[in-house]
Amino acid sequence: MRKVAILGATMTKFGKLTQGLDELLLEPSLTAIESSKLSEKDLDLLYISNMLGGELTKQVSLGTMLADELGVKIGADRIENGPAAGASAIKDAFIAIKSGLFDLVLVAGAEKMTHMATEVISEYISYMLHPVERMSGATLPSLGAMLARLYMKQYGVTSEDLAMIAVKNHKNALNNPYAHLQKMVTVDNLLHSNEMEKINPMVADPLRRFDISPISDGGAAVVLAELEVAKKYTDLPVTIEGFGQATDSLALHERPVPTDINAVKEASKQAFKMSGISPDQIDVAELHDAFTILELVESEDAGFFEKGTAHKMVREGQTEIGGKLPINTSGGLKARGHPLGATGLSQVVELVWQLRGEARGRQVPGATYGFSVNLGGFGSNAVSLILKRGD
Repeated sequence: MRKVAILGATMTKFGKLTQGLDELLLEPSLTAIESSKLSEKDLDLLYISNMLGGELTKQVSLGTMLADELGVKIGADRIENGPAAGASAIKDAFIAIKSGLFDLVLVAGAEKMTHMATEVISEYISYMLHPVERMSGATLPSLGAMLARLYMKQYGVTSEDLAMIAVKNHKNALNNPYAHLQKMVTVDNLLHSNEMEKINPMVADPLRRFDISPISDGGAAVVLAELEVAKKYTDLPVTIEGFGQATDSLALHERPVPTDINAVKEASKQAFKMSGISPDQIDVAELHDAFTILELVESEDAGFFEKGTAHKMVREGQTEIGGKLPINTSGGLKARGHPLGATGLSQVVELVWQLRGEARGRQVPGATYGFSVNLGGFGSNAVSLILKRGD
């Protein structure tokens, strides 16, 4: 069976950037191609991940646009799966190579968001939700708040537990030069200081500003290759050992247990089955923490911790670098940033750097297996990936 490896993996800095959407796609693409020791003419296929190019920048046909800027005339498609577009595009590239039809595929993702008002961005993002919930006034933060409130009541999680996740991820981001938010915070100044309401105001009770990922610009890209082809260009291939994808009810109110994200459960189960490994073999994980509560829920539903216990692992430091399972060493969506179409790719970029021993200042020693989960909608579409350091 053909195996699929990652050659180049790179990203732009995330944050409030001056580059346009086309530049945020082209810059990491060129760097990923160059670092793979390839030329643009070597590529067989191109996938773009993006959610809101038309709405926010009045630009679609992004695959064609990037192919044109790269000077190639190859197949090019845009993949849209909400904020899970990045992982979906990698999955499609994996399938394309695994099928035997293609050997070298570029996947690039980007989003340009910060030039628009927050209320405009929030409205467009809410289009992912079920129309009934959206017409009732639901937004992504309000659904995150309802999940958090239910979860806190059921499992004894506190606002301090959520703040500890934000603190951990901001600490990791300090050592990630590509991160949007490089600001050290503590539980005390987020929840107990006299400046709390100024620094960390309530957004949707119980979620405060530092429980929610920022609106970011940014791009990322990876080059995938058939393993034997990859070995011609690198001594450090990182293989994709498995993936999984699953959906759940679009409407949160239709889910039997609203504190479970069944799409994450099923997608992760599929990925572990394909890879032939178990959750306890994962050395580093990048989870979709658009809200701090999601890091807790996903870490349990992916199979790393028993339901209702992840907050105890956070309290014990088990999800920090040096702990049992370091989570979001990049800073996560919370601090690295969340440019929608680039998010799933940036998770994989971080895992590649970790598995190659290139994550300076935040390296997980001896990491062999990495795991990511990327969410579309409010947990209605999940894509999980498992990567392995090359032998």
